Amino acid sequence: MHYNGQGKNHKDAASVRSTHPIPAACGVYYFEVKIISKGRDGYMGIGLADGKVNMNRLPGWEDKSYGYHGDDGHSFCSSGNGQPYGPTFTTGDVIGCCVNMINCTCFYTKNGVNLGTAFDNIPLNLYPTVGLQSPGEIADANFGDHPFVFDIEGYMAEWRCKLHKQIDNHPVTLGSGEMEAVLKKLIFGYMVHHGYCGSSEAFAKSTNLSFFEDIPSIQNRQKLQKLVLSGKVGDAISLTRELYPTLLVQNPHLLFKLQIRHFIEMIALLDSTPPASHPYSIASIMNGNEEEEKMDVDSANTEPASEDVRPSRHALEQLLVFGRELQAQSVQLGEQQEDLKKQLSDAFSLLAYKDPRQSPLGHLLNANQREALCADLNSAILESHGLPRQPPLELAISQTKNSVERMLQSGLGAGAYSGLDKFLNCTLKPQ
Repeated sequence: MHYNGQGKNHKDAASVRSTHPIPAACGVYYFEVKIISKGRDGYMGIGLADGKVNMNRLPGWEDKSYGYHGDDGHSFCSSGNGQPYGPTFTTGDVIGCCVNMINCTCFYTKNGVNLGTAFDNIPLNLYPTVGLQSPGEIADANFGDHPFVFDIEGYMAEWRCKLHKQIDNHPVTLGSGEMEAVLKKLIFGYMVHHGYCGSSEAFAKSTNLSFFEDIPSIQNRQKLQKLVLSGKVGDAISLTRELYPTLLVQNPHLLFKLQIRHFIEMIALLDSTPPASHPYSIASIMNGNEEEEKMDVDSANTEPASEDVRPSRHALEQLLVFGRELQAQSVQLGEQQEDLKKQLSDAFSLLAYKDPRQSPLGHLLNANQREALCADLNSAILESHGLPRQPPLELAISQTKNSVERMLQSGLGAGAYSGLDKFLNCTLKPQ
């Protein structure tokens, strides 16, 4: 920022502000301004202003604006009459401005030193603002593109842990014994829901809790989850039909998602063969390769091929036949199922690449893509038995996240540091 005016009096002041206001729920907002040259008089102001404030004035002089001025070290709050605040600043100094949306205060720093609170009851939607008034004044603002002089990370960590301690010490209506009982039930419910049969049995014995589902039922769900998570989705579909004959009939969209994943697993299995050592690849079949293959693989659900056993042309043709079946089924999907059609389209697109794993859609072949589908199948089974789709522990976490989101939408800065993941990261670290 360079001042190019005449600078004869205060009417010649000029300010510039950011294009966007400080986010209402950012928690803590900080920026720094380096004084490249104080110019003739050093009439410089650094601070905050409402979007409607006159930009031909230094920040702090107009209503709904706040500023710290370099020529006298005074702070100005919506008035031309300043109050003594800090030292003056000049060429080479770095002045920081920090807005704490948690307690609605603002403080400044000079060359990395906190000068203390300058303003209280800071409103929302203010813009970082810098004003200049005399010839030769030059300033450079830093919004995080370069390292700050002040340790803002340390300051934020302080406030983060302060909030977490407040949360941790907040009184609850349940007594210690009742709270312990509730926590045990939450943990037990979570283990049973996700099919941790052995762990839930041991936990039940140690806590005298009773199962709300038969052990064989939990074991069946555990088997299905293991099949899906290991990529044997075809086997999972078959076992689901055997154990729960009506489940996939009543949940056709779940079946279709399972079939799409089965198709992707078939591609992943074939793609695991090194192209140089095998004359047939997905791309070669798509291009009409007519060579014969000596080895054969009966099913796409077998273990990945070893160096001596390569997937056959027959297996590749099975993949394409299955793909045509899925395409025919997709025609029957309603208009409300565009997400499933998109999933199938993405799966088909993998066939267009010589190396699917390195393609833009290569992430579909990653094992972690199975987890959401595994959860959907597990929840559908539980729901079919009149049990909740989600364990109470996950519902409690969702409620907490939604509450924090409402805080953020309401402009409460404390919400920025009240997220459950951030709370656990702080409380689990040694203090």
